[in-house]
Order: sequence, then structure tokens, then C-alpha cells
Amino acid sequence: MRTTLVLGLLAAASPALADGDGKAMDRTDKGTLGIGIIVGEPTGISARLYLKDDQAIQAAIGGSFIGGGIQFHADYVFHPFILQTRESFVLATYLGPGVRFIQYSTGRNDSYLAIGLRGVGGLLFDFKEPLDAFVEVAGVLEYGFADGKHGGIALNAGAGVRYYF
Repeated sequence: MRTTLVLGLLAAASPALADGDGKAMDRTDKGTLGIGIIVGEPTGISARLYLKDDQAIQAAIGGSFIGGGIQFHADYVFHPFILQTRESFVLATYLGPGVRFIQYSTGRNDSYLAIGLRGVGGLLFDFKEPLDAFVEVAGVLEYGFADGKHGGIALNAGAGVRYYF
């Protein structure tokens, strides 16, 4: 938690980086730290910190209603393709690796922790205003720390919006 707060403060205090190659999104007027909501798996708070115009770290924490528990995930994402550039927004794809921690809670006394590797892909509507909207899908290969709950495959999907500072 402290690391996330320190990274957020450093990002807010530093200027946005621009590639200048015409391929990446221009973030010079918007800010590098975005905070908002995500609805899906999980439903909660979402954040994104741009390291470069085409690379970011994104994370979310919230309730996992299908899995039944509290989930945290973080991803390192790249923007390999810009699909559309308009006056009001840029439509970009993103993909990358990540990790997920989930505390499954299937009953009063039945609770266990699982750790997984994520592969995420999505579409990002990067508006010229200090907002973006996203839709993403992630596959998770996880290991559960409980008797009889060792390995498995999970799917996360969500959509959300973020405001940039």
C-alpha cells in the first residue's frame, strides 16, 4: 500500500512523458495517474499509472462476486496498436502480464488465499479530457493455498472509467 502511494505521488509530481514517434498516445495535457471504478470481476477501484505514452501499470481492488471474495490485481500493459484517432478520443488496444491475489470466501469458515498469473487484453478509449474508459478480459492461472484447492484457471472481465491527475 505504501509503495502504491509513493508511486502515485511521484507520478503526479512528474511531467508526462511523450514518445514523439507519432505512434503513441500524447499524455502531455492529461496527467499520468488515473483513478476510477471498475465493474465486473472485480467490482471496485481501478488505477493506472503511465510510465511512457505506450506503457502503464494498472491495478484494481474490489469484490469478486462470481469467485466470492476480495481480489487485487496489477498488470504491466503495452499499447501495441492505435485503432482510431479522432478529435475527441484515441482508441487503443492494450495487453500485458500481471498478477492476481484473491481471498476466496465461500462460507463462514471456508476461506483461502489464491495467487495467480494474469494475461490481460483490452480496449482503451482515451478521451482528450482527463478521462478514459476501458473494457478488458484477462485469463488467470492460479494456485490456491487450501486443502483440495490447488490449481485452476479463472477468467476476469471488466469495464470502467478513470479520471487523470
